[in-house]
Amino acid sequence: MAQWDNLDIFVQVVKSGSFVAAARVSGLSPSAVSKAITRLEQHLATRLINRNTRSMALTAEGMRYYERCLGILNAVEEARNELLQANHSPSGTLRVSLAQESLVFPLMTSFAARYPTIVLDLDFSDRLVDVIEEGFDVAIRSGHVADSRLVARKITTYSSSVVASQAYLDRAGAPEAPADLAGHACVHYRFPHSGKLELWQLKTLSPAQFAALPLTMVCNNMHARRDFARKGLGLAWLPDYYVQEDLRRGSLVCLLERFAERCEPLWALWPAGPFMPLKSRVFIDFLGEALGEATAVAR
Repeated sequence: MAQWDNLDIFVQVVKSGSFVAAARVSGLSPSAVSKAITRLEQHLATRLINRNTRSMALTAEGMRYYERCLGILNAVEEARNELLQANHSPSGTLRVSLAQESLVFPLMTSFAARYPTIVLDLDFSDRLVDVIEEGFDVAIRSGHVADSRLVARKITTYSSSVVASQAYLDRAGAPEAPADLAGHACVHYRFPHSGKLELWQLKTLSPAQFAALPLTMVCNNMHARRDFARKGLGLAWLPDYYVQEDLRRGSLVCLLERFAERCEPLWALWPAGPFMPLKSRVFIDFLGEALGEATAVAR
């Protein structure tokens, strides 16, 4: 009998609580089950189960081995289920964490139309969520990803720019270089999880110069910053995809373009493991298909 079969029998013995019960479930004789466990122990050179004619108990090594075997068998079953689902429509509730004003938000209606059997449960927040502890299937985030429990896939990149209204520029003048920002009203973003200000990543703008920029308004919401900029209250650093329509209409003007150097990745994150639910897979593939060819806004 192959070692794989012995492993399966071992797990069944532990689950059933006895050799006789495991034999009944497996369709084998108690003697065959006992021999399979013996062969497995000989193969591993380790005692897995202490047993006598009346009782059995896992050794410490047997418990550790059982936990690993259970994970392996569950992964195999999940892989089998995934293949069986391949020709069926994905379904179920998909919990997704998005930033308050996410690049992917406009795509949600198209995704829902394509996959009507998936129920979208969207959580909009700029805070740094714990994907696993809070039970999210997928999180969409930008910037650096540093959680070994998660798998990350880059779905696109985007750039940001300094923007202002024409009314503001008529009143205060336009900065010609990053150093000129010190003389302007500046609207900033503060990261909720760290309390730090988002850097305006411009060539020749040193960290010390950035730290010295005026704090005309600070918030953790893109809509508020865009509104301040539209109303002529200062300059703001905003993603190009978020102000694309404003730039087209002329309600905002892009500044210091030749100094902008930021190209930010946008990531899809999900819990690491041997099996990705089909609903998560089609969602991430959909985003990659819709966004992955180019940056959101060409300069």
